[in-house]
Amino acid sequence: MQEIKIPDIGDVDSVEVIELCVAVGDVVGPDDPIIVIESDKASMEVPAGASGTIGELVAAIGDSVSEGDVIARLEAGDAAATPAPAAETAAAPQAAPEPTSAPESTPAAATPAAEASSVTARVPDIGDVDEVVVIEVLVNAGDTVAVGDLLVVLESDKASMEVPAEHAGTIDAVHVTENDPVREGSELATIAVTAASATSAVADAPPAAPPPASEPVATSSADSEAVAAPTAQPEAASVPPTSAGATVYAGPAARRLARELGVDLATVAGSGDKGRVLKDDVKAHVKKTLKEGVATAASGGMGIPPIPPVDFSRYGETELQPLGRTRVVGAQNLHRSWLNIPHVTNHDQADVTELEAFRKSLKGEAERRGAKLTPLAFIIKALTHVLAEFPTFNASLDASGENYVLKHYCHMGMAVDTPGGLVVPVIRDADQLGVWELSAAIIELAEAARDRKLKPAQMSGGSFSVSSLGNIGGTGFTPIINPPEVAILGVGRLDTGPVWNGERFVPRKLLPLSLSYDHRAINGGEAGRFLARLREVLGDVRQLIL
Repeated sequence: MQEIKIPDIGDVDSVEVIELCVAVGDVVGPDDPIIVIESDKASMEVPAGASGTIGELVAAIGDSVSEGDVIARLEAGDAAATPAPAAETAAAPQAAPEPTSAPESTPAAATPAAEASSVTARVPDIGDVDEVVVIEVLVNAGDTVAVGDLLVVLESDKASMEVPAEHAGTIDAVHVTENDPVREGSELATIAVTAASATSAVADAPPAAPPPASEPVATSSADSEAVAAPTAQPEAASVPPTSAGATVYAGPAARRLARELGVDLATVAGSGDKGRVLKDDVKAHVKKTLKEGVATAASGGMGIPPIPPVDFSRYGETELQPLGRTRVVGAQNLHRSWLNIPHVTNHDQADVTELEAFRKSLKGEAERRGAKLTPLAFIIKALTHVLAEFPTFNASLDASGENYVLKHYCHMGMAVDTPGGLVVPVIRDADQLGVWELSAAIIELAEAARDRKLKPAQMSGGSFSVSSLGNIGGTGFTPIINPPEVAILGVGRLDTGPVWNGERFVPRKLLPLSLSYDHRAINGGEAGRFLARLREVLGDVRQLIL
């Protein structure tokens, strides 16, 4: 068996094994990753270095390993690898030439490395495109890099590609900046190669030699490509081994970013070659999740496709005007409610002719009190009366969705339109207040909302909400439930309309009502009866004293 060891890891003593990419019995190629290791500075995949079958895995996740430690043993897939067993006397003479040839090639290769104290990292094979753009530069002059550490990230119209360092050393110079266009062979950075890297680079060459012995034609072609574009190989070798540990194919940078952001790579769609997950894919996944405003676990993973962005400046002059914080937060809450609650809205209208006559008859009393008696005060009073008869409307569902949380209090939320956006202050114990007290509370809270003087306690704890559009409202609308409540009443514009009294049409004051409810907690029949009862009470306010 051939031993696979930890390569040069730079100036750190040990690194941690954070992922196993193969299992015993997997067939791997020279560039297939065996494990992923991580230091305080970077993550790095350790490739097999030769073709064969994984015979033994020595390393485990969480192990601390150092340079030269054995992490796995590889069974060669052809006769060229038979020299590995030293116990067989017949194989020993055949094995002798290979160790001999390696030292012979070592001085030849090491001499140029010693003479040339620096190497230039260049753009690898970029396929059928003429030019790519540098979208991220990950090193600066003076940085120390190990083999596999990322230098830059390139992007074409089709995909992004990470370019790693092929040698360990110190960055002498960086020749590109972000947004620079580059071509295959363009200089990216100059690396002052360490002696260990030069030796390691030569020592790593022989393991790649066995494949040509068994597959001279196909492997020769692969070797030619490796010489011309060494950094293209990791992208090309994107077919992961068929093991449980290799369900997601991603580079070290993408894996590290995913860990830092708490992203499960299995949920990220890869845009790289053959589905490889890139850093940009992780970033795009996080941005999409934040924009949706609903955690995947909580929403059940709805996967709602986003609306594609539009460049409106193509059609004329535009201007960006930020939404106020109140409006942004309100929009997120409404969106969450609409996505998570099955809304149904029942529409009806109440004949409030007598109620309006009674309210106007109290005008003199209102002036003496220095108060204003609004229609909303009567509506809220009627609502508290009806909610006592229909307790499941003044309730919430528990976390399991299998139980009502019945509330023995009635805190009424009322939507207030302010310059900064919609807010919902709450009238505490609305069922304990008379019409005059309700009217005073409505005016006080509305003024505080418009002056931005509401306290947090005045906007929490509601058990039912009402949204009245007053004179600006139409004949009906669909109010969105304010969770964790299960229903909300929308009130439209009071208008005069013809009503048939059995003999003729007569003008009556009609008030549009729109009841939105959570269909998990309330069914259509219950909603219909609730509105019918509310219509009765508003039609004859004398019932409030019964």
